[in-house]
Amino acid sequence: FRVEEILEQADYLYESGETEKLYQLLTQYKISEDAELLWRLARASRDIAQLSGTSEEEKKLLIYEALEYAKRALEKNESSFAAHKWYAICISDVGDYEGIKAKIANAYIIKEHFESGNPLSPISATPIHIQILNPPLAIKCYTFAEMPWYQRRIAKVLFATPPSSTYEEALGYFHRAEQVDPNFYSKNLLLLGKTYLKLHNKKLAAFWLMKAKDYPAHTEEDKQIQTEAAQLLTGFSDKN
Repeated sequence: FRVEEILEQADYLYESGETEKLYQLLTQYKISEDAELLWRLARASRDIAQLSGTSEEEKKLLIYEALEYAKRALEKNESSFAAHKWYAICISDVGDYEGIKAKIANAYIIKEHFESGNPLSPISATPIHIQILNPPLAIKCYTFAEMPWYQRRIAKVLFATPPSSTYEEALGYFHRAEQVDPNFYSKNLLLLGKTYLKLHNKKLAAFWLMKAKDYPAHTEEDKQIQTEAAQLLTGFSDKN
C-alpha cells in the first residue's frame, strides 16, 4: 500500500470527525513501521476510547493500545514531533489507571523528557518544537499546580524532590504553543481559560473559554471540551 494515500485518507476522516471510520482504516495497518501512520493510530485509538459508547473496560484497553502505538512511532522515528506529542499525552492517560505513584512518576517523565533535552526528544528553538512539545508539558505544570495537599504529601514520601509548578508557569507554556499555531488544540484553549480562572482573571478566562466553546468539534474530546467551556461560562453568567 502507498503510505501517502493512507495518510491522506486518514487526515480527511479526522478533519471530518469520522472517528470510528478513521480507526477502522488505520487498524488495518497496525503492523506498519511508518511513524506517521503509527502516531495517527495512537491518536485514533485514544479518540475511540473517549466515545460515549465505549465501555470502561474497552476504554482502558484502547488507552494502553494508544500508548503502544505511540511508543512504536517513536522507535521508528525519534525525530517525529507528533510522535513525541502523542507519546506524552498517552503516558498521561495511562497514569489514570496506575495509581498516584505512577501518575506522579509519569508526570516527571513527561516534564524531564521535554525539559532536560533527553536524546529521545531533541529540543530546538524552532516554532514547530514549541507548538508540539509545549501542550503536554503545560498540562503537567497545570496538574502539578492543582495537586491537592494529600497527593503532595504522598509525592514527598515517594520522591526525593516532589513535583512542583505554578499556574503562571503553565500559562506561559500554553501561550507559547498558542502563539505559534493559534487554535490548534481545543484543550489548550480550555486550559488557558481555566488557568486564568485560577489566577482570578475573569476577563481573560471568559475570552479563552469562549474560544474553546466555539472550537470546531472533530473528536469526542472536542465535544466534551465545548460542553465544559459552556458550563464554566454559564457559571460566570449565574454569578453576575
